[in-house]
Amino acid sequence: MPDLATPARPLVPARRVPVRFAGDGAGLGELSWGQREIWLTMRRQRSWLPIGGWSRLAPGTTLGDVEAELRWIMRRYQPMRTRLRNAGGRPLQSVADRGTVGLDVYDCPDGDDPEAFVAALDARDRARPFDLVEEWPIRMGVVRHRGAPSHLSTVMPHLVTDGLGGRIFLAEVAARADAPAETGTPPLEQARWQAGEAGRRQNASALRHWERTIARLPRAAAVGSGPHLRGEFRSTALPLAVHALSERAGADSSQVLMTLLAQALPGDGPAVLRPMVSNRFRRGFERVVAMVAQRGLCAVDVRVPFAEALRRVGGAAMSAYKYAYLDPDAVAAAFARAGADPDAGLWCNDRRVASRQGFAGPVPSAETVRAAPPGSFRWTVAQDDPFDPLSVDIDDEGDGLLLTVFTDAARLPAAAAEALVRRVETLAVRALEEAA
Repeated sequence: MPDLATPARPLVPARRVPVRFAGDGAGLGELSWGQREIWLTMRRQRSWLPIGGWSRLAPGTTLGDVEAELRWIMRRYQPMRTRLRNAGGRPLQSVADRGTVGLDVYDCPDGDDPEAFVAALDARDRARPFDLVEEWPIRMGVVRHRGAPSHLSTVMPHLVTDGLGGRIFLAEVAARADAPAETGTPPLEQARWQAGEAGRRQNASALRHWERTIARLPRAAAVGSGPHLRGEFRSTALPLAVHALSERAGADSSQVLMTLLAQALPGDGPAVLRPMVSNRFRRGFERVVAMVAQRGLCAVDVRVPFAEALRRVGGAAMSAYKYAYLDPDAVAAAFARAGADPDAGLWCNDRRVASRQGFAGPVPSAETVRAAPPGSFRWTVAQDDPFDPLSVDIDDEGDGLLLTVFTDAARLPAAAAEALVRRVETLAVRALEEAA
């Protein structure tokens, strides 16, 4: 891994290359539901939620090649040409049909490590404030080392796309010459459909599910705030147990993980889960590069044996996925009418790629799972700005799983949040032993 320390020299571009672009679909309109939801999250967390990263450039890549790639990106993806406009305090999306975006060029000194340089550039561009009204929603910087382009940093606000859209974006950019014609419904067109009769019917149907579920949630109560903590739990036993449990039950591994998270939650009432739903099964969304993911909601009694809890969570999760496509403002109003806690429950996001569709290798035995070392935990961040009130992200990491927990310590203290993710591993091993 490169040294991520900030270089001794300031990160000042040697030049800024103006890249002119043009594209279709220009217009002004409301934010789509997906955009609106991530916008509210950005406001709540006081962050523009940067996404992206840095990469090595193929040997022989020229500055002209990078310019052409940036021009192609701006032409192809309407969210890259979208900036916000203010309409009486409510943001609108403004899609441009042409413009000029800057490509910053940095020279890494000959004796410096270009990977450390680009990593520091990426971190700096994530930390800088972002003007969503004036800036094009992409910061691209190319690093030259000994005169040749060697690395590239690309950073964008989360308003541009969700995680699955980001993976589609990377694949299409890599196959640019052979990329298929752009497919999918862009956000401005989504918003127009949502405002029409069909969109209103969809919203009303989904809202009825939310209102029924909200009625089961705890009442809102005055709670302090902070500090806001981020911790990481790494486990090699957990994926082994989840693999075995999903095979034995014939269940999706995400359903298994959701059940374990639900059973690990403290308290005696229904377990409240707020899963991130991709919405990619909807027409026009499968391959669109845009923010279409939204939170779902389910409340289920899981104080039963694991097999029964798995069945209950499966049914509740299907409803949550079905009804996660609706107007976030309507959701907020439903919570207010019911006097329910809008931050209730565990916000969870299964972000796995490698093991999402199935684990590799033979099904582990209970003995193999028991022989795996217990997971390790560490706190990584404490800050005043909020995360989601209580959330867990799930990622593949080597031959293990990484559970990243975020908590508002005023709602769930640090020790209880750590215990929550540790219980997920303990419950997985116990459920496998009980099924043996």
